[in-house]
Amino acid sequence: MCLVAFAYQVDPQFPLIVAGNRDEFHARPTKASHWWSDHPGILGGRDLQAGGTWLAMHRNGRFATVTNFRDAQEESGMLRSRGHLIVEFLESDLAPLAYLGSIDGGAYAGFNLLVADTTVLAYLSNRGGGLRELSPGIYGLGNAALDASCHKVRQSKAALGDLIDGDAVNMTNLMRLLNERDKAPPAEVKSGRLTFAKAHALTATFIVQPDYGTRCSTALTVSMSGDVRFLERRFDAGGEATGESRFAFSIDN
Repeated sequence: MCLVAFAYQVDPQFPLIVAGNRDEFHARPTKASHWWSDHPGILGGRDLQAGGTWLAMHRNGRFATVTNFRDAQEESGMLRSRGHLIVEFLESDLAPLAYLGSIDGGAYAGFNLLVADTTVLAYLSNRGGGLRELSPGIYGLGNAALDASCHKVRQSKAALGDLIDGDAVNMTNLMRLLNERDKAPPAEVKSGRLTFAKAHALTATFIVQPDYGTRCSTALTVSMSGDVRFLERRFDAGGEATGESRFAFSIDN
């Protein structure tokens, strides 16, 4: 994922609300969200190049998602795929903080990782963001540290807060939040190694570029009674929807 807006223990109906966009090269092979045959308790999309995922949930209520950390360090082919961090947590019996504490951050390129069970939500970055349990609140996560002040993080957090305040959290509105395509003001753009046009395009919540952009949007809610609603909508390089998958299940006790 490259953008995740989420609310934890804020909405009286849904203790966990997640809205996320996966931004990736369009050529990278991917399988739509499904129940995995080799890990039957896991629901999520799958990266067919490395075998991991960007966001997934287990029937037992464990949830995880990861974003890449955009920094100046070159990625090495010797590093492990960040998508396996999610699978290993979902299949683990470790509590969220214990699992995050067991990770060798140096074995991966830069990442931000969220993991949760039915009682704790925790965060880890291997780029200085630290390891911590998250208190109730509304958060935003992009390609920098948690709640970094950038256009799309600010925008998505505010939009999610408005939905909660208006008692309007549902799949339709969460997808609308993720489909926001306006870009940051030019003065906020930091291009670095990218051209200005490319860097500007990446400031949008929903990215449309011919080679790289928003491949899918995912909305997830968990109710007080443990009912899960999961919607994934997929897009082509022009930003047009190509299909969607919906799932509903109850967390196993």
